Amino acid sequence: MASISIPVEKRKSALVDWLTTVDHKKIGIVYMGLSFFFFIFSGLLALAIRTQLAAPGMKIINQEFYNQAFTMHGTGMIFLFTIPFLVGGFGNYFMPIQVGARDMAFPKMNAFSLWLYVFAGLMMEGGFILSIIANATGWGDLGLGSNASWNAYVPYSTRAFSPQAGVDVWLIGIALNGISGTLGAVNILVTAYSLRAPGMSVWRLPMFTWALLTTAVMVLLATPVLTAGLIMLTTDRNFSTQFFTTADPRMWQHVFWFYSHPAVYIMVLPAMGVISEILPVFARKPIFGLKALMISTALIALLGFTTWAHHMFVSGVNPVVQRFFMFTTMLIAVPTGVKIFNWIFTLWGGSLNMKTPLLMSIGFISTFTIGGITGVFLGMIPIDQQLHNSYFVVSHFHYVLFGGSVFGIFGGLFYWLPKVYGRMLNEKLGTIQFWLMMIGFNLTFFPQYILGLLGMPRRTATYIPDRGWDLYNLLSSIGAFTIAFAVLIFIINFVIYIVARKGEVAGDDPWEGNSLEWMTPSPPPEYNFKTIPTVHSERPLWDLRHPELADSGKHH
Repeated sequence: MASISIPVEKRKSALVDWLTTVDHKKIGIVYMGLSFFFFIFSGLLALAIRTQLAAPGMKIINQEFYNQAFTMHGTGMIFLFTIPFLVGGFGNYFMPIQVGARDMAFPKMNAFSLWLYVFAGLMMEGGFILSIIANATGWGDLGLGSNASWNAYVPYSTRAFSPQAGVDVWLIGIALNGISGTLGAVNILVTAYSLRAPGMSVWRLPMFTWALLTTAVMVLLATPVLTAGLIMLTTDRNFSTQFFTTADPRMWQHVFWFYSHPAVYIMVLPAMGVISEILPVFARKPIFGLKALMISTALIALLGFTTWAHHMFVSGVNPVVQRFFMFTTMLIAVPTGVKIFNWIFTLWGGSLNMKTPLLMSIGFISTFTIGGITGVFLGMIPIDQQLHNSYFVVSHFHYVLFGGSVFGIFGGLFYWLPKVYGRMLNEKLGTIQFWLMMIGFNLTFFPQYILGLLGMPRRTATYIPDRGWDLYNLLSSIGAFTIAFAVLIFIINFVIYIVARKGEVAGDDPWEGNSLEWMTPSPPPEYNFKTIPTVHSERPLWDLRHPELADSGKHH
């Protein structure tokens, strides 16, 4: 009797599997890996800038390269690192698990968003990199870099001032990146709305998920405005339309800042959510004022759309309009202050477990608070008119964004990588990294507050000596290399203890967490949960450990 041959499905190679995956966890890992690469590249550009400015009259890089490096550093850090890492990376990986879902609502659209981001990043950075290679090999300038600054102010971004094709490529890349982010925001909102576990009410959502949902709403309201503006500016440059080129140049500023001030909170709110996850776990007590934290998050998102023109106090805006935006800028400090006090009261009286995630969280709170206070200064019309376009502004937004987002990202990495890979990072290296980052960050950016008060303008490639700027610039440059060394320590830590698997086995719940991701194996299976859990409170994993209290309705 002849045997029957049953065809066996050919298994995909690992590379093909990752390239074609629709698993939200793998997509999240790709987001994290690619955006971290852009972080390293943008950081290297920052080192080039700080090397040029370490002493007066330096000629390491010329003005044209400085302008391009400055443009790519800013846009790379914002559009290719911070937002994709927090929303695309952490958001994709952990939000579905935190709400008890098996995947995102639209897995294929999720994968499309990822590869659109990849293509946008290659467009934004690829031309600049090709220009560097061409100059280094003697081919000459290909004109594929953008020198229009990260805010692309009209008229400097018009064809008359910036004729090179690199500006067009860069504008289109940012527009595509915006489309990717918009699709991702839709996916996040639909997933959290339609795939929540039974009992997972709005007030029981984990703080990271709540912050991510608020961020997704902001993305949907703000990003299409910038994307439309980028398309209009591109047509001005190439098809002789006149949306911005012959009109009041403040029109572009209104479009740009209507997106870009909410973008500050698009970068910071997810990091705040990460901090709000870490603090109660490492303080061994429930977070203080959970509903106040949730409401303050929503208020920050709402008020974020009412403050954009405080970036335009020196552009001739009507004084009555200026006063309105000064008021709203003061007002947004209130919900932000609520968060800071809630975090402090969470730590107060807690049994603190001083591991790296908590250290990074404390670094976030301290540096972000300084940035927020100086933001209140800049929100006052007469002070802003004196300090506008000075290094005081540069220092302020780095205290908000690096002090906020980057400390939050590293805190989240030390907190969640054991879940992603099943191995612990080295705690000693993590502590060393934190202190180097903390010292290097303040050494870099606090002297820039003083430089701003002394009158040093931003976006300058060199300066003359004996104006009182020399020492502070040198300290700032030393601090930048200290930060770079701290990041190198993290990379070493990751390679040895995660990639080479030398780290301690993490187990399913190494931190004794509260949210649902810690009830899955480390790393989680593709389906996340064999059985979708039922949620009884805002601390669902605590309920699972104490079922007798969950059944009786007595929750912490």
